[in-house]
Amino acid sequence: MDIERSRIKLRAKELILTSQPRPLVVGLIFLALSVVFSLLSSRIIGVNMTQENLQGYLTSYFQGNLNAAAKYAVDMQPPTSAYLVDLLLQLALGIVYAGFVIFLLNIIRGAAASAGNLLDGFGIFPRVLLLMILEGLFFFLWSMLLFVPGVIALYRYRQAIYLLLDHPEMSPLDCIRESKRMMRGRKWELFVFDLSFIGWFLLSTIPVLGYVVDAWFLPYKEMSYALYYERLRGADIYARRGTPCANPPSAF
Repeated sequence: MDIERSRIKLRAKELILTSQPRPLVVGLIFLALSVVFSLLSSRIIGVNMTQENLQGYLTSYFQGNLNAAAKYAVDMQPPTSAYLVDLLLQLALGIVYAGFVIFLLNIIRGAAASAGNLLDGFGIFPRVLLLMILEGLFFFLWSMLLFVPGVIALYRYRQAIYLLLDHPEMSPLDCIRESKRMMRGRKWELFVFDLSFIGWFLLSTIPVLGYVVDAWFLPYKEMSYALYYERLRGADIYARRGTPCANPPSAF
């Protein structure tokens, strides 16, 4: 099956600009949640990183008092509970991301879509959580060999989240296996697809301006990836709006 990158991205722009509710608005809500979660995470992890501790560490280190520097370093480490709360925040954001994917698939398929889809991922929380754990575990195991096998593994599993949302009868492990099958011979294709967004990515890293760029880049990128998945599964992603290409993803 041919994947025309330029056509997919053009279709993504069309859907973003013409769909109701606006993907830009829902994407902005998701982006705002991401920023809030990131700020909370940084605050929690840096709870003991006070100016006094940091100054004491640097002074001790440059004076050659390594024992005192080590003590300051230990004091600056956040408690275990901080790491636990940070993990919960990251998991919650992953669940909201699943809801964002549901919203995008509904838009593409002409199904009922709303900002409330962002919460739909919580209805399948155990399955999404297990998928995240399995993907992280497999990536870690492959990365223990070398960096490149780890990256290849990430590309193998890229369609798993879409499959999980589309097929409530499939286990997370089955979704990973099916993703591997779908991505056979297409990992380089998706890698090049990723590279086509490099200009937007660089713009999004600019302080302050990056948030403005992300307001467009985030829904544009994620809509393009959702369309890529739809094309892989043989759907007519260029059908007119209002004509569903497939059943809407289930939230349960």
